[in-house]
Order: sequence, then C-alpha cells, then structure tokens
Amino acid sequence: MRNTNEMIMPESEIVKAQQDFLSKVYAWMVGGLLITSLTAWYIFSTGFWKQIVTNSILFYGLIIGEVALVFILSSKVQKMTTFLAGSLFILYSAMNGLTLSVILAVYTAESVQQVFLISAAMFAGLSVFGFVTKKDLSGIGRFMFMGLIGLLLTMVINLIMGSSMLDFLISVVGVIVFSGLTAYDTQKLKEMYMVQFEGGETAAKASILGALTLYLDFINLFIFLLRLLGNRR
Repeated sequence: MRNTNEMIMPESEIVKAQQDFLSKVYAWMVGGLLITSLTAWYIFSTGFWKQIVTNSILFYGLIIGEVALVFILSSKVQKMTTFLAGSLFILYSAMNGLTLSVILAVYTAESVQQVFLISAAMFAGLSVFGFVTKKDLSGIGRFMFMGLIGLLLTMVINLIMGSSMLDFLISVVGVIVFSGLTAYDTQKLKEMYMVQFEGGETAAKASILGALTLYLDFINLFIFLLRLLGNRR
C-alpha cells in the first residue's frame, strides 16, 4: 500500500527516483566486483594465494575481518560519513578478492570466466525481474532467508561428513537461494527510492548498503554455480 507521498507523486517521478537510486547501487556494486576481480587476479598471479592457504592465522583473520566489515556496514552505516562507508566497502571488496584468489588456483581460468558470465547473465535477469514485477516478493524473501540458514547449517555438517552427494545438493540449493534473494533484494531496494529526496549523504550511504547486499548475492551465486559447473585444474 502506498503512503501519502507516493499517492501525490507523479508515476514518472517515482520511476525516475527508483532508477536514479538503483543506478547508484549498481555503480557501487560493479565497482566492488571490479576491485575484487583485480585483487583476486593479482594475488593469484603473484603466488601470494599460497600464503593465504598455508597460513591459518591469515586465512581465518581475513574471514573474520570480512564478516566484521559486513556487520559494521550493515548496522552502523547511517552513523558514518559517506567517505568512511565507501572506504569500508572498498576494503571489504579487496579483502574478498584475497580470499577468492584461491578459486583461481582450484578451477581453470576458462571455467571461471564462463561461470562468471553465466552468473552475470542470471543476476541481470533476476534483478530486472525484481524491478519490474508487480508481485510482492517479501514472502519469497522470507523463505529464501530460512533456506539460507538451513544451507549454512548443512555446510557446517558436511564439513564433518564430507559427503559428495550432500555437497552437490548444497550447491544446487545455494544457487536457488541466492537467485531468489537477488530478485527479492532488488525489489526491496527499488522500494527505498524515497531516500533520493532525503539528501545526498543519506542516498549515498543507502546506495552503498544496497550495493553490499547485491554484491553478496552475486558473489555467492557465482561461487555456488562454480561448484556446480566449474572445471577443476
């Protein structure tokens, strides 16, 4: 149900505000993916990925640091300056590139490129669907969030079991979950267009947080598709 401001605002102005806000979100997201990709390639080409794999303190330090950055950005972004929020997002993107550099050592470069393109095409299609559909996707979002919790628990269990069949099912479910979340998160961000009228700082910080959300959807969709379709070295 639309609020009073939406009812008195021309439809064309609403659509423009939605497009302007999402364009900022996608700009940050693409920038983050570019930083991650370049960092991963550089770390792989220099061989530093071996240090990450063999040094457990460094590896788990990176993982903990990434989780901490996501938590800080998600919960404290409105209390930050735009510069700080953007800097933390860039830092997170670079740190993620460090950990993802190991992928280039596990899978062939050709399969990584192919799966990346497939992921990009799927993400674009799902994001467009989330933007244009008139159907309320909040129910799907809640279902996918519950699926994500179950997915994480199953992954922990499989670390102990080491089942190849369960690993396959985890990858399939992972693709489904992050496909659904991509459409849902896009729709949710579309509905946040009113921040466009609340000032530059507010809109900028909201776009960074939105970019982080879609960035995580894309990265996880890519990883689970790679587990399914990627060719190992």
